[in-house]
Amino acid sequence: MPTTNFSHPDPYSYQVGFDSYHETEAVPGALPVAQNSPQKVPHGLYAEKLSGTAFTAPRHENKQTWVYRILPAAAHGNFVEEDADSYHTRTTTETSKLHHIPNQLRWDPFDLDDTVDWVHGLHLVAGSGDPTTKHGLGILLYAAGKDMGREAFYSADGDFLIVAQHGALNIQTELGKILVRPNEICVIPRGVRYRVTLPAGPVRGYVCELYQGHFQLPELGPIGSNGLANSRDFQAPVAAFDDDEDEQDEAKEYRLYSKFNNRLFSTTQDHTPFDIVAWHGNYYPYKYDLGRFNTIGTVSYDHPDPSIFTVLTGASDHVGTAIADFVIFPPRWLVAENTFRPPWYHRNTMSEFMRLITGDYDAKTGGGFRPAGASLHNVMSAHGPDMHAFEGASNADLKPQKIGEGSMAFMFESSLMVGVSEWGLKTCQKVQTDYNEHSWRPLKRHFRNPNKG
Repeated sequence: MPTTNFSHPDPYSYQVGFDSYHETEAVPGALPVAQNSPQKVPHGLYAEKLSGTAFTAPRHENKQTWVYRILPAAAHGNFVEEDADSYHTRTTTETSKLHHIPNQLRWDPFDLDDTVDWVHGLHLVAGSGDPTTKHGLGILLYAAGKDMGREAFYSADGDFLIVAQHGALNIQTELGKILVRPNEICVIPRGVRYRVTLPAGPVRGYVCELYQGHFQLPELGPIGSNGLANSRDFQAPVAAFDDDEDEQDEAKEYRLYSKFNNRLFSTTQDHTPFDIVAWHGNYYPYKYDLGRFNTIGTVSYDHPDPSIFTVLTGASDHVGTAIADFVIFPPRWLVAENTFRPPWYHRNTMSEFMRLITGDYDAKTGGGFRPAGASLHNVMSAHGPDMHAFEGASNADLKPQKIGEGSMAFMFESSLMVGVSEWGLKTCQKVQTDYNEHSWRPLKRHFRNPNKG
């Protein structure tokens, strides 16, 4: 089974299975038996419920976890808004502050930034909707070079789907520790507190924040019971906690950051946020190695829809239409006969935000789409292979061919019209002004009208 090749081994333990009920304890006997909230919790802990859905959500949708911690999460001071202007400018999805344009857009690789930590290295590139009504999504870049200190962060706005592109993220969550390396993803559910340190130096990558519902595995339909991302390959952390009882009082202060309606608030508390000794439930962070994705493809003719590469989906209220699909394009064999093998030219009612983790993408062989860069083809914006890819694929010898060796591209696809932030369109200074001119204007006319004799 292919796995991520990275020089830093993963030191943590995990439970396997997606959307499964898990229970774990870092101290034997910390989990109550038969009751969730007994009058006296073992070891003098506090019982606390973490709800990811309404209490009355249908059983198959209900997300909740019981945690047993040294002090409740409520034991902190009042939140105060932090640097309101600058943080809100970097992360807002307010419609009045986004640019909704039909042009095809492409970005040069985004810069690393070794001057900031995870919290202050987040930049909204594009998005749609409103976290206050729990509808829509935000697409963010992260770039950081500093560890978070005695701090924790959580988003009240939505679930963070983190795609690592450069460097490793050591994520200490309330529910356990996760190491995320390039070619891996991690999902941190809404409200879960965590801190990020950088064991291999500066990091860069992408986040899809889902304001509506939670990510889930796509239905397989006629594919059957196996294929694409298999639930057994997802990993959830086991319980691990800090105990600062013996530290001096002045060393105990922690700062807690909250992303709330795309604004940043903070407060302090006099104890560690990472004090959960045991937990059980089905609402927890998890990670997945993209090298374990089981690709499906044609063995006869024609190019299937990219939906066959969906890893996770954030469903809308309309069956089969997603607020956010996470789609990857991994190394795979192409064997189709008499077929133009790259993606066809198309206009899509969905918005497509493409990014490249490593290598080259087979539909953009003329250059310009590079790792750490991105492209956006919004609702009904025409796109497809560039001239070099078209000419090459049209004249290729159609023998079985493995493509994408050493490459991994991915897409955040949404049914919503996506607006581009001021930072993404102007401030970052990465937008390629010649994307259309370079990719499609050079396409040649091959048609000869037979009616003209």
